[in-house]
Amino acid sequence: MTRMMAIVERELRKFFRSPTLMLVSMVMPLVQLVILGNAFGGKIHNARVGVVDYDHGEQAVRVREMFDSVAANIKTFTAVQCNDERQAREDVRTGKLDAALLIPAQYSRRVLAGDSPKLGLVVDNSDQFMSSSLEAEMQSLADALNNPTVQPKVVQQIALQIVELYPYVEYMKYLLAGSIALAMYVSVMIGGGMLYIDDKARGVHEGFLVTPITKLELVMGLNLAGALKAVLSGVSLTVIGSLLAGLGVIFHPVQVFQLALLIVAVSIAFNGMMFLLMVRVEDPLVPRAMFGVLNTLLFFPSGSIYPVAAFPRWLRAIAVVDPFTYAVHGFKAILLKDGGFAAIRTDILFLFAFGIGTLLIATPLFKRTL
Repeated sequence: MTRMMAIVERELRKFFRSPTLMLVSMVMPLVQLVILGNAFGGKIHNARVGVVDYDHGEQAVRVREMFDSVAANIKTFTAVQCNDERQAREDVRTGKLDAALLIPAQYSRRVLAGDSPKLGLVVDNSDQFMSSSLEAEMQSLADALNNPTVQPKVVQQIALQIVELYPYVEYMKYLLAGSIALAMYVSVMIGGGMLYIDDKARGVHEGFLVTPITKLELVMGLNLAGALKAVLSGVSLTVIGSLLAGLGVIFHPVQVFQLALLIVAVSIAFNGMMFLLMVRVEDPLVPRAMFGVLNTLLFFPSGSIYPVAAFPRWLRAIAVVDPFTYAVHGFKAILLKDGGFAAIRTDILFLFAFGIGTLLIATPLFKRTL
């Protein structure tokens, strides 16, 4: 045990003596959290919607009043008066406007006559997020216009009342789970995989064997050191990210224990996976070339940015065996949902089984390389 801990101490000393290495492995996911968390997932504000009014009647005035109400309150869009439909379409095409609402002639007359009145909406659907947000907002305005001014005594329509289990979850909070998992992966990749290949290329591992250290102790020491580095990254980003996102789970002992258990499971899974991938690699340039490919293959299918349910079947199949998926699900269950141990039990079991399984496969392969 003493000889194995000597290897762990050497690996950690080498890691801590390189501040740049520590900053890259911990700060990069934190920067991603801050930038992406504020750049994505927000609500549309102050979009420019042109209004072409060919009617100028009472009901058209009501539409413009509702536009003014949106601009004054939720500020999803602001109305820009246009005189010509063709010019409004061109402005949407060139980006001067985000959308254009067309109020046709005889609109007010058709509303009062109940003759299926229609409003036109021109959107730039090359930007799906903008167009879908404006379409949803316009549909809600259309629904409001359809409601009668005087409600009947007997309600003839079925209403759907939505009950949300949690308060509004900002995208930064939603992204935090993936950022923690990414920080641990980067730590294992840089502080474990790359350093491991560099030491292997310089013959450091063969040098251990002239000492009383056995091959098994060498394997266990290297993996324990890599897991500790991942744990440090996970703990650091969990604390800093929770404070930045406004989450108070780090002040609740039960959730802190659950997070600690999950972080240990994730570190073992990631380290075992990285050890298995790098065990037969000889060229120090290979892990650097693999970094981007592995990041894309493991991080994006995990559901950290977009729900897994929206993926095609082949991508969902990757997500099933991806340890990132279970790490992200577990962190979300604790940080956002307070789901308790029952919500993360499957994640922890899979991560421990995945980490131990990959380690058992990689250990004999490592011994053959010495």
